[in-house]
Amino acid sequence: MTGTGITLEDIHLYYASVAFKERSVKSLLGSFVTLGKKREKIEDIHALKGITLSIEPGERVGLIGHNGAGKSTLLKLIAGLYPISSGRREVAGTVRSLLDISLGFEPDATGRENILYRGLLLGLAPKFMHSIEDKIVEFADIGKFIDYPIKTYSAGMLIRLAFAISTNVGGNILLLDEIIGAGDAVFMAKAKQRIADLVDEAEIVLLASHDVGTLKAICKRGLVLEKGELLYDGPLHEALAFYHNLHAGVAPGL
Repeated sequence: MTGTGITLEDIHLYYASVAFKERSVKSLLGSFVTLGKKREKIEDIHALKGITLSIEPGERVGLIGHNGAGKSTLLKLIAGLYPISSGRREVAGTVRSLLDISLGFEPDATGRENILYRGLLLGLAPKFMHSIEDKIVEFADIGKFIDYPIKTYSAGMLIRLAFAISTNVGGNILLLDEIIGAGDAVFMAKAKQRIADLVDEAEIVLLASHDVGTLKAICKRGLVLEKGELLYDGPLHEALAFYHNLHAGVAPGL
């Protein structure tokens, strides 16, 4: 692959069952109590099943499906957060992801220190993070709290800082898992404008959303996911129609 693009060929992703087993002292004691009784076997979760698709520069793609359909999992796999179990994944370009935007924060560190930490997690040089620090601080607009430990932050302040960091780092592939929906009116207006700018700047956009209006405003192509399988790939309006036929009788929306 040359230039910017995403190619997935027969991708399968499993969550290991061991990740779902309790490891607490309470569960250990409980296992002695139930010793000898038949226990339900926890199976590995087959989260994505044979996903094959290709996305080229200029495309804006909407991911459609119920909660648990595999939308967020697919975005995280493209972002490189999940290792594939089998198949081929090729992502050419720099990914900017607005997924779990507060993931990786250190509660005892200050907001300013967490700007650097988040950059390191993203593989960015400290020098670069220092060069954009002032822009991040200005956009977050949390005043003196930028130099306080983030464990003292309200949920809204944490979202402000996380969003400011995530949207100030570079990338030509934009991954969005819903549109940010928290914060006061002034910040929401800034956030929506920032996202609109990012969508305009990105070469490729993938958006997972339950909001039909947002999908129609941004996307031209739609992927319908159901239980980890890609059931439909085509123009957005056809994908939405396919989804609603698939779930005939459900309320409007996703």
